[in-house]
Amino acid sequence: MLKSIKIGKHNVGDGNPCYIIAEIGSNFDGSLAKAKKLIRLAKESGADAAKFQSFKTEKLLSEKGFEKKIAFQSRWKKPVWQVYKEAEFPRSWHKELNHYAKKIGIDFFTSPWDFEAVELLKKLNVPAIKVGSGDITYLEILKRIGKTKKPVLLATGASTMDEVAAAIKTIKSTGNKKIILMHSVTQYPSPIDEANVQVIKSLKKKFKLNVGYSDHSPGSLVVLTSIALGGSIIEKHFTLNSKAKGPDHPHSMDPKSFSKMVNDIRTIEKALGSGTKKIEKSEKETRILQRRGIWTVKNIKKNQRFTSENIQALRPVLGLSASKYQLIIGKKAKRSISEYEPIQKRDI
Repeated sequence: MLKSIKIGKHNVGDGNPCYIIAEIGSNFDGSLAKAKKLIRLAKESGADAAKFQSFKTEKLLSEKGFEKKIAFQSRWKKPVWQVYKEAEFPRSWHKELNHYAKKIGIDFFTSPWDFEAVELLKKLNVPAIKVGSGDITYLEILKRIGKTKKPVLLATGASTMDEVAAAIKTIKSTGNKKIILMHSVTQYPSPIDEANVQVIKSLKKKFKLNVGYSDHSPGSLVVLTSIALGGSIIEKHFTLNSKAKGPDHPHSMDPKSFSKMVNDIRTIEKALGSGTKKIEKSEKETRILQRRGIWTVKNIKKNQRFTSENIQALRPVLGLSASKYQLIIGKKAKRSISEYEPIQKRDI
């Protein structure tokens, strides 16, 4: 079992409840009040953390690099630069929303996309820092994040195992070993047939780290599958209305569907159990009713031998188990026994 990592008040990793992140992203639609409402609803829906994206467009994009019309730019129906500018999460809100989240009992953190944002999160003493898949090869920011000594949730979407290994090595070079990998497919929404959830097992086996899933696929099927395969943390986009206009709304869950997903996760966790094979409480009665014991099928006199003619293995097991059948054949009865009585150890 892999060592767990503390995020806020939560132990995250093998053997612990799944840590559930509501990725609010840009779904606050430029409104501080809506951002607070989303944090509150995330808490009420069962999330352990509410997460945002900390970027300044000019520090993240090359405006000229996105001048040409490309597929996703066309889908947004606005220039990429404009979409990002409208989605920025103001730095001035971080402190207030961090305080609000603490007040209502939910973790707050973000994905920082520049050094200034990393330092802000460190100053706010957030419980963890998420690295988006797009920065897995930006080793300079990985070093800066590693030096915060905060738990690092490293998204691995659209990357190779070698790139994941290099990112882990970079973070560990700062002395920070509190890393949780996040398998992901970086398409929005992502096709279910490309979810490749079994990568969770591959990542755990290769890197000996806890692994979760940052999901962008429709519904909760991929998330629930990731839990069954050993995922210890999940991230899912969260909105008030998935039909609202904006880059993140279409692949987000509303509070009702998010809450159902959380309930399903908790049910799956109960169903997965500890992995220790044992007789469950509910099986104690059926263990008697469904198993065969050794019964007389004829009257047997004292000192008469037990044979296949006068005893049989029948349900329920009220005396000796059917597993003793061959050991009893040929032995003598110590008392007279009526037909259809269970054979006890004292009768042999």
